[in-house]
Amino acid sequence: MRKNPFFINRFLPLALIILIFPSLAVAATLSEYLENVNHLKDDLNRMIQPDEDSTGAENLAFEREVLAEFPKLLPAQEKIEWQGSVEVNNKWIHDALARFKNEPPESAKRTAILIELSDRLGALETKINEFESATAAERTKDEDKRKLAEILQRDEYQKPKEKGESLLEKIWRAVVEWLDKMFPPSKPSIAAPTAGSGSFTFVLQMILFAVILGIIGFLIYRFAPFFFSKYRRREKREKKERVILGERLAADETSQNLFDEAERLAREGNLRGAIRKGYIALLCELSDRKIIGLSQHKTNRDYLRDLSKQNELYKDMSGLTDNFERHWYGLNDAREKDWAEFKENYRKAVGN
Repeated sequence: MRKNPFFINRFLPLALIILIFPSLAVAATLSEYLENVNHLKDDLNRMIQPDEDSTGAENLAFEREVLAEFPKLLPAQEKIEWQGSVEVNNKWIHDALARFKNEPPESAKRTAILIELSDRLGALETKINEFESATAAERTKDEDKRKLAEILQRDEYQKPKEKGESLLEKIWRAVVEWLDKMFPPSKPSIAAPTAGSGSFTFVLQMILFAVILGIIGFLIYRFAPFFFSKYRRREKREKKERVILGERLAADETSQNLFDEAERLAREGNLRGAIRKGYIALLCELSDRKIIGLSQHKTNRDYLRDLSKQNELYKDMSGLTDNFERHWYGLNDAREKDWAEFKENYRKAVGN
């Protein structure tokens, strides 16, 4: 029987520790709890988007292992050591995965459940990181100076090296030097110059320059289409499918199409889904403007931090993010006024 490295590397050591040293499993530290949350989130992302080279049987086996072993990492009730002992309720994770397990394999709701749970785990991970940062001890001035010195020694902060000659500049310099050798400056001579020699030299130089420019023009005409087609192919490759908050978007999907879809969901009464779709449309719009960079592993809080230096846009984005978290992660009932408030802030953010 083939051994599964996922089970051996992650869950077997934890199970042995719990069985042999049960007293050590009574209370985990906040860092350990964060690590377990991160592990489960990574596993869910792999279930949402399996590896391309994995088979259906391997994906199904991985899914069963995650469902069987995650309660050992995140029990429904557990104690966390953070400024004392804190009781943590993880039952919402168990309930979500129970709903996932009860859905038929072909049901589209399974993916939606995993995406929602992964997003909530990402938000929880962000909050825990904020708590740990707030309670971390302050570094000394010497440490700050050392860190600053290390940063300033990085390559990106060094004085840029002077650029050398380009290929065209080298060719031009070689041609000029060759012409200087062929037609050196005339030295003062006692003898009278031959009539018309200066004009002949000038005409010959012009002919040579014309020939050289003609050759350069031909090379550009001959090879420019190759380079331009190569650039267009690369640009086409770069424009591919995007994944925003677990939702896969086609390469030709636009923010306007996404917001139109959000309007349709709102008219059908699905205001919670409309707010999520509108938030994804906003992230797509900001990405098209090169304001933020998209990544399938980024959370909504990651995108908000990317805008921290843009005061007005950050303020609008912060309100939209709170609205999104309150009704999508918090599962609060969304009303017409919530959707109207979201639309108003959306248009304001897009207008900046």
